[in-house]
Amino acid sequence: MSLEYTIKYSAKNSYENGATSALWQFMIIPETNDSQEVLSDRFINSHYIPVENSVNGYGFKTYRIRYRKSSFEEIAFHAEFQLIKEVENVFEKLADLSIEEESTKLNSLEFKADNDVFLRQTELTSLPKETAFQFDQNMSLFQNLQNLNKWIFDEFTFKANVTSVDTNLEDILKLKQGVCQDFTHLFIAIAKSRGIPSRYVSGYLHQGNGYFGDSQMHAWAECCLPESGWIGFDPTNNLIAAENHIKVAHGKDYTDCPPLKGIVFSSGKNETEYSVQVSAQQQQQQQ
Repeated sequence: MSLEYTIKYSAKNSYENGATSALWQFMIIPETNDSQEVLSDRFINSHYIPVENSVNGYGFKTYRIRYRKSSFEEIAFHAEFQLIKEVENVFEKLADLSIEEESTKLNSLEFKADNDVFLRQTELTSLPKETAFQFDQNMSLFQNLQNLNKWIFDEFTFKANVTSVDTNLEDILKLKQGVCQDFTHLFIAIAKSRGIPSRYVSGYLHQGNGYFGDSQMHAWAECCLPESGWIGFDPTNNLIAAENHIKVAHGKDYTDCPPLKGIVFSSGKNETEYSVQVSAQQQQQQQ
């Protein structure tokens, strides 16, 4: 079975004293992978500037726009994507390993070498101290990660505008509030502290079932389990990432895959407004 999704992304930038030139990079294109296929994509802007296509260091597609004309005070962007997302049973991916076998493989030099980049701490995924959450050595890694998902969901409150993209985990642990990127960074940090390769995922969330997510884009974590591969965990909603999660890109933390970054030559205040709509078009049986 599969779901057909339509995603509409809009952004508007305003500059108090105008801007003379700019370079933007948008990492908002859904990835085509084993569980999802992009059927069409469209990206336009209000100044009709030509759009360049490129890929980042992890191989994910981006849009790039360079503006070198007369001064402007406002520019709007709009993207629309159509894709098919397969409904998967994540539990079928789990390898049938004993706790001892799983631990041996997790701690093997081969496994660590294969996943080295996602075992490294970053500024945003460094734990300042031990947390109240503890792994249970009598449970599988997957069960422990499920418990970590629930612990963050229960202990922290989703609240916008109390953190920024630079907020560190020490402040998150004190505030007990934040948004999806904060909870994802915390999840990754705790998982890495137990030797589990973990990465930050940027994407879209179908919020029709009342899930929490940012107005722009959503974030969750993926962990690599021995012989099971990468499995997604959404601590903001205490979910295993599945058909409601549409992946765009991944990296070590938010700084590797921000939806929008750029350089703008301007003075005075500037504002950015975002809007994302994700809708499921229909459900169909595979032939």
